[in-house]
Amino acid sequence: MPPTLETERLLLRPLELSDAEQVQILFPDWEVVKYLNAIVPWPYPSDGALTYFRDRALPAMARGDEWHWTLRLRENPGQIIGAIGLIRGSTDNRGFWLATPWQRQGLMTEAVIAVNDYWFDVLGFPVLRAPKAVANVPSRRISEKTGMRIVGTEERNLVSGRLSSEIWEITAEEWRAFRKNNRA
Repeated sequence: MPPTLETERLLLRPLELSDAEQVQILFPDWEVVKYLNAIVPWPYPSDGALTYFRDRALPAMARGDEWHWTLRLRENPGQIIGAIGLIRGSTDNRGFWLATPWQRQGLMTEAVIAVNDYWFDVLGFPVLRAPKAVANVPSRRISEKTGMRIVGTEERNLVSGRLSSEIWEITAEEWRAFRKNNRA
């Protein structure tokens, strides 16, 4: 299991099966899911979070293939506001979502920095890649703000349909230089 990660405003707690109930309430929101991979069922089933946690995410975490955290404000650690995960693989290494009341406050950028540090400094991977729908401007801005660059484009099947997407990338060396130049 990954450790709890902390940022200035957030606690990133390792995903647990008991988190499914809160996620089930927040996650099935079109504004949250429309740019996610089409493996997310839509309309979202009433047991979608439980099924995903139990059958996919938690077993992958146990195998050491994926690392998932729920996002919580430090001031209210009992309330889940989103999630972020890292995935061993060639082109899809990080994914995240944030419930709409907490968007556009810089919270996901904080979470991304914490999990990127974990990816490179703890897990020791040489490169991190994350796909983004071109239309998903807020997510693309997070990649820009955290030193990533576009290395490819392709069409992807997303919840909202087949859309033009970009593959964003950052190497361990680039990440360390970014962190050195952007520490407070």
